[in-house]
Amino acid sequence: MPDKPTRMPVIFWGHGSPGNVMEDNQYTRRWAEMGREIGKPRAIICISAHWYTRGIRVTAMDHPKTIHDFNGFPQAMYEMRYPAPGDAKLAREVQEKLAPLEVTLDDSWGLDHGTWAILKVAYPDADVPVIQISMDATQPPKFHYEVGQKLAAFRDEGVLIIGSGNIVHNLGIMDWRLPPGGYDWAQRYAGYIRNAIETDKPENVIGYLSPGEDAQLAVPSPDHFLPLLYVLGARLPGDTARFETSTIEFGSLDMTTVILDAA
Repeated sequence: MPDKPTRMPVIFWGHGSPGNVMEDNQYTRRWAEMGREIGKPRAIICISAHWYTRGIRVTAMDHPKTIHDFNGFPQAMYEMRYPAPGDAKLAREVQEKLAPLEVTLDDSWGLDHGTWAILKVAYPDADVPVIQISMDATQPPKFHYEVGQKLAAFRDEGVLIIGSGNIVHNLGIMDWRLPPGGYDWAQRYAGYIRNAIETDKPENVIGYLSPGEDAQLAVPSPDHFLPLLYVLGARLPGDTARFETSTIEFGSLDMTTVILDAA
């Protein structure tokens, strides 16, 4: 009888600029280390900030395309490919696990930069099957958390669940001249969310706008924040939180990565 798969962690990756994939910096070095530390999963399920739809969709093709959903980067980035296989069987399992929610099997999307720009660093061999699940833009925050709860069972089947976004993501007021550190409100808000995660108070993250003006500045639109709710929903009893690369860049871009795993 084969050994039971090891329970996988669940990770919220602070992905920041897609240009990180071309750089050797503190983020990419740690991402590569994390891939080696976690080991090779059976498959990866990713909820990316960049797939925001009406209804829930899950990629179900054998060979998902690499989506270059960004502008203004060097030509070399548009030539990059991440040829990881898909997993139509896992997509159908997700569809069954999320029932009675309606989940559409999708053959038109692929892997956007919220997924491949991280995995190209963490799993450069592109030999782990990857599927993406879209976020239903019509639903409230608690819905996304509850979808994560339904996905948690995959962790005991050797599947790595990741969310990709940023806790603080306000590109409109970024200042590229600023050193790492962040605006005061960004530091306060990132600390508030990290504390809620560390003390296992998901209700404070579900109610992420409750801190008022700091929250409005930190999360002017929900797309980059909501993947965190899927990750917290997939948290299991006994999991503890670790924070990696907890740096705020350019005033308003928090690069924190959250790892939830058994102690």
